Amino acid sequence: MNAIVALCHFCELHGPRTLFCTEVLHSPLPQGAGSGDISGQNEQAEEEEGGIQMSSRIRSHSPAEGASADSSSPGPKKSDMCEGCRSLAGGHPGYVSHDKETSIKYVSHQHPNHPQLFSIVRQACVRSLSCEVCPGREGPIFFGDEQHGFVFSHTFFIKDSLARGFQRWYSIITIMMDRIYLINSWPFLLGKIRGIIDELQGKALKVFEAEQFGCPQRAQRMNTAFTPFLHQRNGNAARSLTSLTNDENLWACLHTSFAWLLKACGSRLTEKLLEGAPTEDTLVQMEKLADLKEESEGWDGSEEEKPSSQPDVGEGQELSKSSPETSLMPDCNSWNVAHRRLSVFRSLRHMRQVLGASAFRMLAWHVLMGNQVIWKARDMDLVQSAFDVLRTMLPIGCVRIIPYSDQYEEAYRCNFLGLSPHVQIPPHILSSEFAVLVEVRAATRSSLYPTLFDDEQSLNKYEFVVTSGSPVAADRVGPTILNKIEAALTNQNLSVDVVDQCLVCLKEEWMNKVKVLFKFTKVDSRPKEDTQKLLSILGAAEEDNVKLLKFWMTGLSKTYKSHLMSTVRSPTSSESRN
Repeated sequence: MNAIVALCHFCELHGPRTLFCTEVLHSPLPQGAGSGDISGQNEQAEEEEGGIQMSSRIRSHSPAEGASADSSSPGPKKSDMCEGCRSLAGGHPGYVSHDKETSIKYVSHQHPNHPQLFSIVRQACVRSLSCEVCPGREGPIFFGDEQHGFVFSHTFFIKDSLARGFQRWYSIITIMMDRIYLINSWPFLLGKIRGIIDELQGKALKVFEAEQFGCPQRAQRMNTAFTPFLHQRNGNAARSLTSLTNDENLWACLHTSFAWLLKACGSRLTEKLLEGAPTEDTLVQMEKLADLKEESEGWDGSEEEKPSSQPDVGEGQELSKSSPETSLMPDCNSWNVAHRRLSVFRSLRHMRQVLGASAFRMLAWHVLMGNQVIWKARDMDLVQSAFDVLRTMLPIGCVRIIPYSDQYEEAYRCNFLGLSPHVQIPPHILSSEFAVLVEVRAATRSSLYPTLFDDEQSLNKYEFVVTSGSPVAADRVGPTILNKIEAALTNQNLSVDVVDQCLVCLKEEWMNKVKVLFKFTKVDSRPKEDTQKLLSILGAAEEDNVKLLKFWMTGLSKTYKSHLMSTVRSPTSSESRN
């Protein structure tokens, strides 16, 4: 994360001061870092925490170099600093952490070396401890602008028995130029910075209580004769934070905390590049999840009150009568992990090799046309894996699954239906041209074939019989997308992952044709002659292609349909058409 985290203090003598800051460096270290390291020195011990290599050696100068550096340094002069304004002692090299994963350095020192960064941090420090204060003077606040960056500031008090009011005012600020990123990181930063503050306040409170127990300052001040405050505070008013917390390793610990904060905050939010509009499958998934959330909010809390004889199966949702838990699971991309481990069919190519080319073509044709696909088998996992593979050929909005049932369900309820072997299917369904049946039987010795894949559950113990009232002729051209799918499956040069990407591209290509046809026929209400011309232009004038487009039209998202309807009803669109 390109940001700077700094600890600031309001000094009673010098006003707001920056005590300690940690910045991210993607390039070589600042001037004087690395090149100023003395090669003759013994290397200090390094630690590693969470993939970050820690080191307390950033830069070191000889006395002459230090003097020249101080004169050109953007920070305040030593004469303008007291013990309360200073964190690292003169000549201290500072701290650096090397992130091995990203080759990023996290550098900590009292002030940024770059003059522009020093000005930005200085202005944020002044504003966080003066004008930009939340109610109560203790807590988080956000401010900034495009020129000087945006700041998340958390002000807090540290107990000090020698300070006015027995407390001193500090703040931890996070500065970056990305306003949206910083706002989105507010909950994370608030929790982690609050933890750092609590630790500092806890240490200071112990020191304060010990000092008060040894020499109570309140009674001593009340018994002391009145003296002007400006004269009185010249004594022990300025105390370093290490003295207030009694922690000599305070700055090393703060460096570790700030470096981890920058790394963790930069890792928790990632940017995704979306090329073009979201796909229809993405829109349908979002709508299904929203409907499921709305439905779950309306439940009375008891799933048993819902009648099991009429399950509520929507598009893209699954229901298993033998397992009530699966009826509430949204159908997004795949079955759950447990079912995946037991799946038998690995891919469409695997299924084509098992069923045979002709049987697979018949089955795929019915799937693409929207006809009901029925699987009868004893092995529920086998049926589930088959549906998991076949559904990849369809848009999500066109998928309606009942994975396993003890009775036949009508086609309007599901286009994928799993049945146990003893279920009786109505005769008119068996002879219908709008259904295909796959019966999984125990294979006889003569039908056994060698195992095609080295799976835990090989398929050589099964025999698959694919029947339909309207078998697909071998010389039938079929829909164009089916021919392209078969060409991809038979091409052994294409891996399974590449075939999956081909399916995604093919589905998106034909969903675009569906959108054009939907607007042309349903929204604009064009005559049939114009529709035929459009289908010819789209390359979908054949009968099977027209059936496929009409079925896939049911899988369009509600978002797309409502958008088209709203544009039609708007006055500007009607005027433009006229």
